[in-house]
Amino acid sequence: MVQAKQFAETIFSMKGISKKTVEEHLKLYAGYVNKYNEITDRIKALTDDDFSKANQVFSTIRSLKTELSFAWGGVINHEIYFTHLGGDGGTASSKLLHQIEKDFGSFEAYKKDMKASAISARGWVWTLWHPAESRLINHIGDSQNTYGFWGATPLVALDTYEHAYFADYGVNRGQYVDSFFENVNWEIIEEAFERLKI
Repeated sequence: MVQAKQFAETIFSMKGISKKTVEEHLKLYAGYVNKYNEITDRIKALTDDDFSKANQVFSTIRSLKTELSFAWGGVINHEIYFTHLGGDGGTASSKLLHQIEKDFGSFEAYKKDMKASAISARGWVWTLWHPAESRLINHIGDSQNTYGFWGATPLVALDTYEHAYFADYGVNRGQYVDSFFENVNWEIIEEAFERLKI
């Protein structure tokens, strides 16, 4: 059974992302945890009849496995998102900054790409380590479980669903992205990058 994770208290006092938005957002995250566990239990309870009726158009097993991937995406995406928020923003440093500058030209160019990706995405934007090409990329997802980039490791997760910003910014998603960068804890992301042992 997956348990909901606790996050740093600093996420409740961020610049430009209100405590109320974070509180409501965390309820959504907890819902993903609960649904992941519920779907997992329902898969365990499948009968021989359920297995014999498997079908790619519609079947119980197809529905459960599809929605399990959505729920799991909701768990993991939010855990990455909330874990690296609550910081002081600024810029990356050390090996991570060097890699960003190598792959994007500059830290500002990285942020420009990330912001444009966030405005283009319908659900999520990630900064991924792309091992096949030994570089960082920004990648979009329109849902919790779409456009998987197999073998890549997410280091930054930016939620672009309306629930992440609408109460604070209305339709101004770009301003929310600016606030996101003002609250990133780059030390957390750098630690994740170091664990990749590149």
